[in-house]
Amino acid sequence: MDDMPDQDGFRVLNRLRRIEWDADWDDAYFHVISRQLLMREYMRRAALWAEFYSAEEAWPFFDITNYAAPELKLPQSLSRDLNEFLRTRMVGLVMTTCAGAVRLAELRAQDPATGEPNLPELYEPLLVMYERGGDFMRDNSGALDLTGVSFRPGTMQDYLGDTPIVTVRASVLDALDAEGRITFFASDTGHGPVLRRRLLPGGEERYEVFSDRLNWDTAGGIHTQEKGAEGVGYAQITPSEAARIIEAMMSGPTAKHGG
Repeated sequence: MDDMPDQDGFRVLNRLRRIEWDADWDDAYFHVISRQLLMREYMRRAALWAEFYSAEEAWPFFDITNYAAPELKLPQSLSRDLNEFLRTRMVGLVMTTCAGAVRLAELRAQDPATGEPNLPELYEPLLVMYERGGDFMRDNSGALDLTGVSFRPGTMQDYLGDTPIVTVRASVLDALDAEGRITFFASDTGHGPVLRRRLLPGGEERYEVFSDRLNWDTAGGIHTQEKGAEGVGYAQITPSEAARIIEAMMSGPTAKHGG
């Protein structure tokens, strides 16, 4: 029974196998906003797990089972298939986190109390990030290169908070991503609507609003107002703040009208 391929560990491994690890650069760049936020959300969750299991020295890219359950042994068939996958596809930090995701899924199947009651799913944001454009690397300066964006991760203490940086909800992530360089705006009340300015290749600017129909519409007239944003009550917001507003709109009364 232990070796049945419908176990949680096998489900995560099969998910990893389906990822386009050598994703097209343009595809990764198209998802640059959601990928960066997902990476930051992973690091937030990793900070909480590292603190709980005294794994601070290994943060942020680790196999948490080495700290939560160092005695863990995978079923023989899962161990064999995981090692084959890692040997043929993975290197470095990506290999470590993929192994950790499979092993943690198996650990939680064996011991559902692992990480309970307050720790969020650890590897899910990272898995979703991989699914939205492939892997990442850390350069010689310590910055993380996610293809199209590079940033320094900061310290573990920077991420020890209860407020999620971004949801892993696909519809919200899809709403954040688009072609071009994007800047988000919202009313100075901190609520919707969300406005965005896109600078497209060639210099074209587009101004759009996330409407009650739960999609982006051309923002007629907004482009003349945005230049004087303070005067009309709009202010620039971070992608994470835009994600929270969009998620609230998708979860609120207007959601039933969305397509």
